[in-house]
Amino acid sequence: MDLEAIPGVGAKTAERLAHLDDAERALREGDVAALARAPGVTEGQAARIARGAIRERHGDASRFLRTDRARELYDDALSLLRERAVTDYAKRRLETFYPSASRSRIEEVRSFVAEATERAPDPAVLDVLAGVSPLTDPAGLRVRERCLATGDAEAYARAEREFPELSVELVEDAADLAELARGYSTVIALDEGFAGLDLPGDVRVLPDAEDRIEEVLPERLLAFFAENRERLLAAADVHEAAGLDPPCDLDALRDGLSRIEADGTVRGDEELGRLQDAVSDVDAAVSTGESVANDRLREAIQTRDVTIEGADLLSLVEQGARVDALLDRELADEFDEAVAAAREHVVDALRLRDHADLAERAFPDDPTFPVSHDEEAVARLRTELAAARDRRAAALKADLAADLAALRAPVEDLVRDALELDVELAVARFARDFDCALPAFGGRGFEIEGGRSPLLDVPFEEVDPVDYGVEGVALLSGVNSGGKTSTIDLVGLTVVLAQMGLPVPAERVRLERFDALHYQAKSQGTLDAGAFESTLREFGGLVTDEGNRLVLVDELESITEPGASAKIIAGILESLDEQGATAVFVSHLAGEIREATGFDVQVDGIEAAGLVNGELEVNRSPVKGRLARSTPELIVEKLATAEEDAFYDRLLGKFAE
Repeated sequence: MDLEAIPGVGAKTAERLAHLDDAERALREGDVAALARAPGVTEGQAARIARGAIRERHGDASRFLRTDRARELYDDALSLLRERAVTDYAKRRLETFYPSASRSRIEEVRSFVAEATERAPDPAVLDVLAGVSPLTDPAGLRVRERCLATGDAEAYARAEREFPELSVELVEDAADLAELARGYSTVIALDEGFAGLDLPGDVRVLPDAEDRIEEVLPERLLAFFAENRERLLAAADVHEAAGLDPPCDLDALRDGLSRIEADGTVRGDEELGRLQDAVSDVDAAVSTGESVANDRLREAIQTRDVTIEGADLLSLVEQGARVDALLDRELADEFDEAVAAAREHVVDALRLRDHADLAERAFPDDPTFPVSHDEEAVARLRTELAAARDRRAAALKADLAADLAALRAPVEDLVRDALELDVELAVARFARDFDCALPAFGGRGFEIEGGRSPLLDVPFEEVDPVDYGVEGVALLSGVNSGGKTSTIDLVGLTVVLAQMGLPVPAERVRLERFDALHYQAKSQGTLDAGAFESTLREFGGLVTDEGNRLVLVDELESITEPGASAKIIAGILESLDEQGATAVFVSHLAGEIREATGFDVQVDGIEAAGLVNGELEVNRSPVKGRLARSTPELIVEKLATAEEDAFYDRLLGKFAE
């Protein structure tokens, strides 16, 4: 795949994406989490890249949303979906859904929706979804007790690249390897030429180390599982709660995770625990052993009558008052027992098994008082215990890594499936919350039955349903606050959702597959000459565009004087009609515009039945072919009926002229 062919992906971004194990799959499936694992790519960028890849795959270079208000409706639709997602991933993933003119893209999403809406948003599933998030690769892992060694410069560079967690050393011969073995618990030689050598320490020859990562560097795999433990457990819970078929044995996964500590070490091995404690307690055990020996020897001396002949006394004085000879002659058995007690204490305290002989060497046989340890022997004991600890830990890590290696790829699918389930459930919840249906494409224009806008500032269940359809160009009239703007908002939102491939908030919808949506929002006051000219230029570009377009305009007459506005709008409607566009213009000047238009333009009205307790009673569904009466006319009619005054009758008559 040519990554730079994706809209919005330049050379630098393409280089970053190339670091991914399977960038093509991630781009094909819109896997925002995988794309965000590329170096330097944020989740927001990943969503845009995924959207660009979708466009490229469907040959969709069109720009469907042509105005600010159209884009606002898309943002509103996206917000409604995102509010129903649990995970941050799903919220980003939903951003890859966009309104498109591409038939294949729309059908792709519709197939996804058909499956998604079959799912029931079980609260238990939503609860466990909260713990799922994309997997992460642990950073900063460094293994210091093991190194790689090679005499080949190319192998050295390759090893540094493939194993950044390990030290890589250049060696020339077996002597260099032996020297390394004195400083590392394990040395892994990468050159075949070192095979068969009898070297001290743990030296292994693995020319194929790159293919045996779990054996050479089990810490990498264990750190991954330790880092992602909670995510994996949550994803496993999601599969069970939702009845999904997991891509791996969940019991085996849970068992493996239960054997890893938070730092990636192996949990619960008694022998490793013994060695770890022994290394930590060597100094304390030796010190206590000295105390045990000296206490026993001191007691023996205090309770023993010793006769010293003159020659012995003279000898002691000449030797600087040393008592070694005296101990050897008079208290040899007691000294041996005291040293034996010291050695026994160290062996017992450290629970030594294979290193008891080293503990014995820590206390020399030569009589002396006070008894003291041999620091060199203690250092050797400490070194040997640490090496045994590291070998045990490495063996346990290698065994556990071997068990988990088969789960490494499946757990990616496990988490991805759980996160994608959240995307599906967000769509399902949206469809259920707003009583949605999948629209049908065909014919000209649009037809909405029982549509209710979720954008209104009232509870959705209190929204009055609207029926409305237009094939061609129409003017929408109606009383103030009767719902004209809400109606074209509903039309715009319905079209945006439909062309995203999503269900729409209505009982039934049929619409033309549009190439673009133009929505001109209501202007805030009369425009100055420059702004007025700019607005006309926008419409000049609009009427010259090609393709099937839906044009929604809200009270364009507010841009200038009413008389001029009616003529300008009439001219725009004529151009749109000639081009076969679908358009709805909301206007209080519908009558004047109809008179100025050179064709029989459709005028629809949102009718008010009258005033009840000072409030308008409105039929929210526009009536085709009827110019709606204004609010002032309704008020005059009410007064004429109630007051029986000729003045009000005269005013009411003016509306009929």
